[in-house]
Formats: sequence, structure tokens, C-alpha cells
Amino acid sequence: MLRLYGNVDIREVQLAFRQPGRVAQMAFDEGDQVTAGARMAVLDAQPYQEALAAADAAVTIAQAELDKLKRGLRPQEIAQARAALNQAQAVAVDAEGNDRRQRELLATGASSQRTVDAARAASDQALARVKAAEAALSQAREGYRREDVAAGVARLAAAQAARAQAATALADTELRSPSNGTVIARVREPGSMVASQSTVYSLSLDTPVYVRAYVGEPDLGHIAPGMPVRVHGDSSGKVYEGQIGFISPRAEFTPKTVETADLRTDLVYRLRVVIANADVALRQGMPVTIDVDSRVSAGARAPEP
Repeated sequence: MLRLYGNVDIREVQLAFRQPGRVAQMAFDEGDQVTAGARMAVLDAQPYQEALAAADAAVTIAQAELDKLKRGLRPQEIAQARAALNQAQAVAVDAEGNDRRQRELLATGASSQRTVDAARAASDQALARVKAAEAALSQAREGYRREDVAAGVARLAAAQAARAQAATALADTELRSPSNGTVIARVREPGSMVASQSTVYSLSLDTPVYVRAYVGEPDLGHIAPGMPVRVHGDSSGKVYEGQIGFISPRAEFTPKTVETADLRTDLVYRLRVVIANADVALRQGMPVTIDVDSRVSAGARAPEP
């Protein structure tokens, strides 16, 4: 039987908000047991609720603009463009007739060249307005360009992404426990202003519970990952079952380069023991004794939690 000595090693988590703000509620005190998902603290959510409402409005506007682009112009607008074309055509017919009459009068000497030139310019302008009205009617019938619609789709996507960010920020005003554990430090109080990633609670996790121990170089060949062990402390007679989960590949506490066989026996290697049936009696840093039956071969190594 190989006997080793070590200390209990319990993982700790520093809990913090991802968003800054004013603490509105702290639900637990030091020493309280918490379960996974429990709401531990809350920020004043009003600024984030208002930001989410603004993001919702932006999404509504972007959706409405995209719907307008996809539907094209209203029938009334198309009718208005058609009427504008008819009016331009009527003006062009009248201008063309006036131009023709002025040229006929010029031939008889009843009109001047200046008047004929003015009539010709008016006719040309009227024809240009007809072409512009025809283009406007064609555009109204075809609707908006595909590039305009694509830009509207992109604006809607950006508004939806901003809305998702606002919703995430609002959800982050609640701080929840990642797993079962015990509160070991309550850092803030209601009314405190906290920055992003500023610690609010320190939580000691119930699982996994490890034991950190060291084995001398001469005994290194008698242990292997996966071997079962028995762990007990000084405060009670309870024995905990566990298994070796990790053996460091690097020697520690070596004062200088090893050159002789005698010095090599002073090398130690860190190992980790995973406790299967841990309870609250095992506390951080508690010294424990580990018994390893080196005659038992290690089976298939189980995955560490």
C-alpha cells in the first residue's frame, strides 16, 4: 500500500456582469448554497429596456422600407406618371403645330426669323419633356432597382442584429450561477455601480473536487492514471473513493540539475486525484491522506469531469 499526502483543491469561479450598470438586487450572502441557473444578482434594467425598444423601432422602420421597395410604386403614382406623360404629349403637339405655322408664315413674310426660332425651341423642349415623362412612367411600372432592394435587405439585417445585441445586453442584467456551489465572497451591495467584468460574487463549485498530491520519483512507477484510491482526512473517519486522474510529466521542487543517482530520488511529481463521492466536509486546502494499492492495475482511464 502506497501512502501519499495532499490537499483538497476545489475550483472557484469569479462571477461578474458582462454589462456595466447599477446593482439593483443581491440575492445571496456568504455561505449560501446555490444551484445551477439560480439568479444571484440583478442590474437596473431600465436603460437596457429602453435600448431594446429603440432597436425594435429601428427594425420596424427597416422592414417597412423593404416592403415598400419590394412592392414598388402605388397604382395612384403610376396613374399620375401616365397623366404627366399625356400632358407632355399634348403640349408637344401644340408646340409642334405652332412651329409649323411660324415657318409657313415666315415663307410669306408674315413672321420673323426670331419668332420661328423661338417656336422651334419650344417644340424641342416639349419633346424633351415627353421623353422624360415616358422614362418616369417606365420606372414607375418597373418599380425599384434590384440594388435598392438588396440595400433594403442589408439595412433590415443590420437593424435585426442591433436588436439582438440589445436583447442580449438586457438578458445580461441578470447574473446566474453556472453550477451548484457555495458563495464564499459577496463583493458588491445593491446600489453599487459596477463596471463590465467586475467581480460580484466568488463561488466555490461543489463538483468537481480534486486532491493535489505529490509522489516521489522512486514510487512513480507504482501508480498510473485511472488507478483507484482511498482518501480520508483528519477531521472524520469517512473514506472517500477516487481515482488518479493526472500525473505531471515534469518534476518539481528540483533545486539543481540532477547529476547523481542519490539526488534523483528527491524528485517529486504532482498528481491529481478525482473524488467520486465528495461532500461538504471536504474544504479548500484541507490536508488529506491518499492510500493507493499499487498492486491494483489501472483500468481504462475514465474521462475527468
